[in-house]
Amino acid sequence: MNFIDSKQISEFSKVYRLNLINSITGYKPANLIGSKSTKGKTNLAIFSSVVHLGSKPPLIGIITRPNTVPRDTYRNIVESSYYTINHISKNMVERAHFTSAKFSEDESEFHHCNFEEEYIKDFNAPFVKESKVKIGMQLVEEKHIDANDTILIVGEVKNIIIDKKSLEEDGSVNLGRDETVCISGLDTYYETNKISKYPYARKDNLPF
Repeated sequence: MNFIDSKQISEFSKVYRLNLINSITGYKPANLIGSKSTKGKTNLAIFSSVVHLGSKPPLIGIITRPNTVPRDTYRNIVESSYYTINHISKNMVERAHFTSAKFSEDESEFHHCNFEEEYIKDFNAPFVKESKVKIGMQLVEEKHIDANDTILIVGEVKNIIIDKKSLEEDGSVNLGRDETVCISGLDTYYETNKISKYPYARKDNLPF
């Protein structure tokens, strides 16, 4: 096994260090965040930092990078309070990846990356029509992380759009059925396969 200490990490080249630290935590969810500015301009961006924060109330967090350059997704969420989280399926990967290209504020990634905007009921943010699992979110609060100047966006789930066939009897989402992909680092995508499902863990029902 290779032992890498903090001194070595700090001495790695920028790209090597970025790739190592971004992938060392393992597979991450790959989602498209849909938003709309107060001027009506839509934005779509791929995020791998979506994280479950709690189920009552149903809260999901996303981490945004420092605002040292314009961040359209962050601005749109803060100004409008509404945004969407859309799962990426296998047939969407290439188009989803290129939403990370540097488009101007007036250019919509929906258009340039060939995704269709979808508005459901009266929700004031665009969903990705091609996505098989869509979540409508409302901003609750934001937390600034001093250590690296990133921001944790905390949002509440307001609605979920999903095929009934993708829901298990216990409420779990069958990610394999919808071919939901995951991401490692910034640019490598993986398919997933279900290994097993276990009962709620208690010390008196250990199987070993």
